[in-house]
Amino acid sequence: MILGIGREADVFLYAALSGLSVWAAYGILICFRKIVSHRRIMISLEDIVFWIGASVYIFRKMYDATYGTVRWFFVLGALCGAGAGALIFRLAGKILVKVKKKLEKYRKTR
Repeated sequence: MILGIGREADVFLYAALSGLSVWAAYGILICFRKIVSHRRIMISLEDIVFWIGASVYIFRKMYDATYGTVRWFFVLGALCGAGAGALIFRLAGKILVKVKKKLEKYRKTR
């Protein structure tokens, strides 16, 4: 089944949202690891379970969006969404560091 360009754009954005949600879930997992210390074996098991779950999630989203066919623009969209999530996460971290420095500076002058 051939998709129209408008439908392909919709699928691409849907894929980007799927990639972003996987990246956000992995970010939550990383934060959980920083809060609760783990052994290496537990980290490895968590990663295996996470990536199996993430691959099932992405496959299901791809299957629903592209009617069971593999479309490379879906894969590209998921990668772009994950990259955007990484960029947003990094920028948010830099902004939080700047805010923290300003608050500490304000607290010292007060």
